[in-house]
Amino acid sequence: MGRFINDMKRYWRYTVYAAKSQLKTEVANSYLNWAWWVIEPFCFMLIYAFIFGYMLQRTELYYNIYIFIGLAIWDFFNRCVKSSVRMVKRNKSIVSKVYLPKYTLIISDMMVNGFKMMICLLITFGMMVFYRVPVSPLILWMVPLLIIVIIFTFGCCTILLHLGVFVDDMANVINIVLRFIFYLTGIFYNIKAILPEPAASILLKGNPLACLIDGLRSCMLYTQSPDLPLIGIWLLVSLALSALGIRTIYRSENTYVKVI
Repeated sequence: MGRFINDMKRYWRYTVYAAKSQLKTEVANSYLNWAWWVIEPFCFMLIYAFIFGYMLQRTELYYNIYIFIGLAIWDFFNRCVKSSVRMVKRNKSIVSKVYLPKYTLIISDMMVNGFKMMICLLITFGMMVFYRVPVSPLILWMVPLLIIVIIFTFGCCTILLHLGVFVDDMANVINIVLRFIFYLTGIFYNIKAILPEPAASILLKGNPLACLIDGLRSCMLYTQSPDLPLIGIWLLVSLALSALGIRTIYRSENTYVKVI
């Protein structure tokens, strides 16, 4: 843990600089520039709202915002996980010339995707004002819930970064697994309303993203407290995953250059 903290302090400026550079590069040759970070998720929300809200008659209250919260969290997790699998190989020119803890590449990428997630959440607040969603102090639970999302994503990414160095087909496998998880996470439907018990409870308890998204929707839209014991369990799991991933990277990162 001490080494991790020291390395974070030492390489923090590089991590932030890399994240800013990536954000600038993404919009450098675009006519709409940063506006795409707003337009893209908003358009996806409209598509899902039309298909599932209008055509399939989903009846959840504040359905447009309901979808947008799910998409914001899912896009953050999905982008970070996909990117982490090829992180070392994609940054071969840096990794092979200078030393830096490989998880700093993950943190830099998470900063980029986290910035986009924050934009989506700001849009969500705007929509909550537009639809006059009642707000209570319970909305403050969104802060620890988002922190757990970040820690869990980081833990998954560190492990996949390591595996992606040694397993060439890992990216293809992850694409399939993520597509499967997407449909089990309840992005555009209410798991409790669609599935009977005990299947709904098992899915919400066994899928951390479904659990965390459901908690965010509860505290932001419906003035309800999330399932705190379950949230606490996933916090511990997320911390354990992160610790395992960091330790694995430290033990194996000297071999990454030889493999790639």
